[in-house]
Amino acid sequence: MATSRSRHKAKENARKEETRPQQNEGEGNRTAARRYDREATEFAHSGRVKDQAEAAKAARDDSAEQRELDRAEEAGRAHAKEEDPDVKR
Repeated sequence: MATSRSRHKAKENARKEETRPQQNEGEGNRTAARRYDREATEFAHSGRVKDQAEAAKAARDDSAEQRELDRAEEAGRAHAKEEDPDVKR
């Protein structure tokens, strides 16, 4: 678990990164990668992952996108000769 001092230092460093002029970093963007890694780690340690995952699953299950995916899967199965025995559902 990060201490208050280390969180403050991380936020301070993030602000410094964000205030610097954007420079071309060549292939890949190291600054964006570091920011993503830092924020993903903070989120993982925040204790909110399970709640967010459940909310996303509920939203997906009730969505038009999920219904469309279900229809597409059904159409694909209709074209299949037989169910693949190696696929576990």
